[in-house]
Amino acid sequence: MAEEKAGGGRGIVVGVDGSPLSVDALRWAARLVPILGGPIIAVAAWHVPNAGFIDAAGIEWNPEEDARTVLESALSEAYGDERPEDLEVRLVHGRPAPTLIGESRGARLLIVGSRGLGGFMGMLLGSVSRACAEHAEVPVLVLHAGGSRSGSTAVPDPPM
Repeated sequence: MAEEKAGGGRGIVVGVDGSPLSVDALRWAARLVPILGGPIIAVAAWHVPNAGFIDAAGIEWNPEEDARTVLESALSEAYGDERPEDLEVRLVHGRPAPTLIGESRGARLLIVGSRGLGGFMGMLLGSVSRACAEHAEVPVLVLHAGGSRSGSTAVPDPPM
């Protein structure tokens, strides 16, 4: 069991969808663990709203395996070969916002990107980050892309 900092909480939950902001969220979590305590709980949720259509169309697709690939790729991009020792990885079948809200209960912090892979340009918050910010029972850190309007996703490092 991971050691908890004084005041309770069970670490930092990070929503991972493979977007550049979710990779940045993983990096932020690693920098904040010494302050807030661990573990880092990387969560990728997968959900297929029209699974019956996909089955009826005879499409061979494994969304769980795709989500696993995205999660592993994001972890490799964020941490390379040196993953944090207290990293927990969770692949959950469910809609992203309710899954992240549920997984974050009892955590010290939830970190999400402002827009994931399904976001529309110009939106300040995507539907998942908005729902997490509105309904999570823990503090939520929403990362926004930095840089110019040309599409840069560089997020500054957290202050130390």
